[in-house]
Amino acid sequence: MSGTYNLGGEGAPVETKTQLIEALSKGEKPREAWRIGTEHEKFGFTLDGHRPLAYEGEGPSVRAMLEGLVRFGWEPIIEDGRPVALKREGGSVTLEPGGQFELSGAPLETLHQTCIEVNQHLREVREVASEIGAGFLGLGFSPKWSLEETPMMPKARYTIMRDYMPKVGGLGHQMMFRSCTVQTNLDFSSEADMAKKFRVSLALQPVATALFANSPFSDGRPNGYLSYRAHVWTDVDPDRTGMLPFVFEDGFTYEHYVDWALAAPMYFVKREGRFIDASGQSFRDFLKGKLPALPGEIPVISDWEDHISTLFPEVRLKTFLEQRGADGGPWNRLCALPALWVGLLYDDAALEAASKLVEDWTQEERVALRLGAAHCGLKTPFRNGTLQDVAKEVLAIARDGLRARKRLNLHGENEAVFLDDLDEIAASGITPAERLLERFEKEWGGSVEPLFEAAAY
Repeated sequence: MSGTYNLGGEGAPVETKTQLIEALSKGEKPREAWRIGTEHEKFGFTLDGHRPLAYEGEGPSVRAMLEGLVRFGWEPIIEDGRPVALKREGGSVTLEPGGQFELSGAPLETLHQTCIEVNQHLREVREVASEIGAGFLGLGFSPKWSLEETPMMPKARYTIMRDYMPKVGGLGHQMMFRSCTVQTNLDFSSEADMAKKFRVSLALQPVATALFANSPFSDGRPNGYLSYRAHVWTDVDPDRTGMLPFVFEDGFTYEHYVDWALAAPMYFVKREGRFIDASGQSFRDFLKGKLPALPGEIPVISDWEDHISTLFPEVRLKTFLEQRGADGGPWNRLCALPALWVGLLYDDAALEAASKLVEDWTQEERVALRLGAAHCGLKTPFRNGTLQDVAKEVLAIARDGLRARKRLNLHGENEAVFLDDLDEIAASGITPAERLLERFEKEWGGSVEPLFEAAAY
């Protein structure tokens, strides 16, 4: 579940769609092998002046952070002579386009282990950051710096994406350079289990968006949204984002997802560590040896893995299911997101209860919830109530699911303890973003500068 590092062109040649379907089905695991993978991003900033971290140069920098973290056993990944990522057993640290630091955690058995991993990573980051005069923010969108003020990291794939994004949506650059998320990767046992988990988690993604809404500021002022990050994703690229209505159709299979992925335009092909621009080109043509970027060549399995990693629906299928609907936030909510989804998806009774909850929702309702959660959070209207009512019910199901797992820490507490903060949010109906807006208007006198202490790790 952690990041992979290949030079491109690796693995068996791909000649048929069946091989692509089989590549997804290889993710099937027996229940005892199910694991929890957590990924989270954060914004680096200079303590002096609260500016974004440049990649390198005088003063605090992204490169200095990467080089400083090597002391903890991380191995640097080099691109064009520069460190652009780190890896060690089970996990990786990577850079998003605007310098956002992402931890892709190890596949772990319990949420208690997940929280230990998060805490260890943040301790390492704080130690290095404090030495170089940097800090890190837990928010869903950069609150102060403009797009023009945000540096771009020296990774070739980001140049390709940057140049392509404006052709297919209005907010792609905002997503690339100014957003941060926390994500959870979870396993499935069979095609039917995958389909059920996919439907449940995709339908309930707006609940996570509302509970974790934490991006009400941009350019130094309120932006009119509670999760501006979630709003941004609604105008990125309709060919590779969204709520995927076909997932809810009867008989949904791996093949349906493969067909959707094949219809989505490519970004690049990787060969010998170089990124070749294939933006807008067709993987179907690639299968026929007719890709303009590599005429006469057919893909190998690493090309397919690269392609599906450039698709960004609210839930993404690889050899696991990736939950993508939440804003970045403080350390306790980095443990709460996997708790929510593990509780819902890893216990049979909880999964069935959640499935029944969403089974009669229409596509129009699902889309309305997605749009509403970004703007109104838990106050989003839904049928005879609000998204707050749904969130309370969902959290109760998740809590029952975690209790049934009976995974205890050294103090005898089960994993449901990680839902406590979410229960408080749902009970109040007030999102983290609304708490920040209240402080902005009263305590902070209309300034976002105090955020760099209040939301720092």
